[in-house]
Amino acid sequence: MDFQLSEEQQQLRRSVREFAEREILPNVMKWDEAGEFPLATIKELGKLGLMGVVFPPELGGAGMGYVEYVTAIEELSRVDGSVGIIVAAHTSLCANHIFLAGNEQQKHKYLPRLASGEFIGAWGLTEPGSGSDAGSARMSAVRNKHGWILNGTKTFCTNGHYADVLVVIAVTDRAAHTHGLSAFIVEKGTKGFRPGKKENKLGLRASDTAELIFEDCLIPEENLVGAEGNGFIDAMRVLDGGRISIAALSLGMAQGAYEAALNYSKQRKQFGRAISDFQAIQWKLADMATEIDAARLLTMRSASMKDAGMKTTLESSMAKLYASEVAVKCANEGVQIHGGYGFIKDYPAEKFYRDVKLCTIGEGTSEIQRMVIARQILKD
Repeated sequence: MDFQLSEEQQQLRRSVREFAEREILPNVMKWDEAGEFPLATIKELGKLGLMGVVFPPELGGAGMGYVEYVTAIEELSRVDGSVGIIVAAHTSLCANHIFLAGNEQQKHKYLPRLASGEFIGAWGLTEPGSGSDAGSARMSAVRNKHGWILNGTKTFCTNGHYADVLVVIAVTDRAAHTHGLSAFIVEKGTKGFRPGKKENKLGLRASDTAELIFEDCLIPEENLVGAEGNGFIDAMRVLDGGRISIAALSLGMAQGAYEAALNYSKQRKQFGRAISDFQAIQWKLADMATEIDAARLLTMRSASMKDAGMKTTLESSMAKLYASEVAVKCANEGVQIHGGYGFIKDYPAEKFYRDVKLCTIGEGTSEIQRMVIARQILKD
């Protein structure tokens, strides 16, 4: 078993870290406090090939794998989780749904422009009345002679106001429950579609989280993604990869919170000594470092399995569950190590503390992950 990144993968890590520290770090608090979507920076990431890491070159992607993708998301999120989640939602949800379930025409029409960052992508599954119970979606899609008529609302959609292309799940056969859901591509500017309320969030404030409103929105027949009735099944396949993304997002923010706490503990003096000399602080740092490493191994295992073409439902959920809860713990301990300074915005600890909580909620709560894991381990 090889637990080391290759030289090429290490170079990718260095390149993304250098970009993040040069282009993102100076703007983190400005973007956060203004709730400003960093559009220009996202476009630059597209030029670097980081908006389509896992897609093949013939579709405009970088031709890399999930190990490289996890590495990139971790390094972006180590500096700013908002940027990490923008790229993750664009890549592993919207673009990946088209890649996994779309036909060749759809792939060649949309993926090169998504991979280059020319288009920004969003994905709509959650509704105001259906979160963890995704199968209870109410948004409808009715076929007519011109195509499909969409009516309904999606909520908590990352990149919603800035997306050029969206993949949304709607009900095409209400009697069939989860087998009556289908997926559709909707382009920005389509009549009858508009982004709605922008959410005012606790954390990850530079990422755009919005509702999507569809009122007699007509889209062409060819915008059905995958087979009619397969939307829920395909969405669950997409989420297997999406949960690796959230594990990587969690991992990056946990690492950032840990490094900030470690550095502060060496500089802060109390009772004539650096607080890193005290066992109480040392044990906190030791636990943080150990749990982050364990989270990284779980995350990289799921990414490696994904690259090998293996099913990762169990491993993705384990990685997402553990990494997200480790991130919350590390951010909490980071604030504690900073003491009073951890509660003010002059230090990064408070932002990590606000940002990480989303990781235990988005793309399946910790409770849902435990259900997924239990079902997998209890199979005959």
